[in-house]
Amino acid sequence: MRTFLDSNAQECCYVKIVARFEIPYYQILNEQSQVISELPEFAKDPNHLIRLYRLMVLNRMFDTKAIALQRTGKMGTYPSTRGQEAAFVGMGDALHKEDVFVPYYRDVGTLIQRGVKLSEILLYWGGDERGNCFVNDKTDLPYSVPIGTQSLHAAGVATAISIRKEKRAVLTVCGDGGTSEGDFYEAMNVAGVWKLPVVFVVSNNQWAISVPRSAQTASQTMAQKAIAAGFEGEQVDGNDIIAVRHRVSEALKQARESYQPRLIEILSYRHSDHTTADDASRYEPKGTREKEWSKEPVTRLRRYLESIHVWDENKEKELEVSCAQEIEQTVEEYIKTPPCKPEVMFEHLYAELPKIYEEQLEALRHLADVKETGEVKHG
Repeated sequence: MRTFLDSNAQECCYVKIVARFEIPYYQILNEQSQVISELPEFAKDPNHLIRLYRLMVLNRMFDTKAIALQRTGKMGTYPSTRGQEAAFVGMGDALHKEDVFVPYYRDVGTLIQRGVKLSEILLYWGGDERGNCFVNDKTDLPYSVPIGTQSLHAAGVATAISIRKEKRAVLTVCGDGGTSEGDFYEAMNVAGVWKLPVVFVVSNNQWAISVPRSAQTASQTMAQKAIAAGFEGEQVDGNDIIAVRHRVSEALKQARESYQPRLIEILSYRHSDHTTADDASRYEPKGTREKEWSKEPVTRLRRYLESIHVWDENKEKELEVSCAQEIEQTVEEYIKTPPCKPEVMFEHLYAELPKIYEEQLEALRHLADVKETGEVKHG
């Protein structure tokens, strides 16, 4: 019990503190590439770390190529992941095959570990919906560009898993801007009440399009938003792939085994425009990106690999050549893919197409026939 003086009364009122909360912050590999916490078991295997490093380098080089394709008119708007590679590669490595991943739109590093082809990613951002129907990944949900809606989808999938009593988990991601959407709170609320096997990740890159994180919330952290939903929230250094992989893995394990949700805020910085349709120089404070670049994840892991004598300049050059070849093959496959017919837009809406859409589909087919034959068909 504590005693406080009520400013509006002559007497004291007695207040009992009923709950206290803390938000932990996790880091294993610091900005100087030094191990400052005990290494998790997977990180003691250099080959595992080299594989993660390769995926980050591939992600970054693919990112550069995708932006070049957009700039030369060979692809539509594209959202870069530059500086956030550790977040998505780390998440992808933590997922089990039977888990379900519910992405948003910066998830290249995760999706390629789930069997999604790089050419499919290019196809999708090139405006072809077939790229969103992953050939080798039928477990996960497709891209979600609307902000925050995927959180509810994840809660729905987790509900199905709970009803079936399966030992699986759901992982979903949104940006810091997504936490301002009602869908995000509704999903977390139901996950807490129903004890759903879902892990919510907030990839906090400090910007929601042109709006800084400070304009999104008055909360000290995004992670503390889990408290209101009745489950754990934590922060992780998003430039430390070892910490990201470890904490997401632990959260997914808890979700699978005891149906406990968790919120993980992964802190990084967006070293790019929001998308290729944006110009961050209009609003980003000068010098910020240069300062944040000293923390970026790819170099951090490379320096550590060099310090334990499992990486050198020759291996780096071989990796760059290998990734470049893979990306060039990807671009060739993308460029050679025949364009889809406009009718494809109706194929993935409903199990049974409503009448109004049937009429639109028929009208579209009619126009296609006219374009192909030059004959106008009546009736």
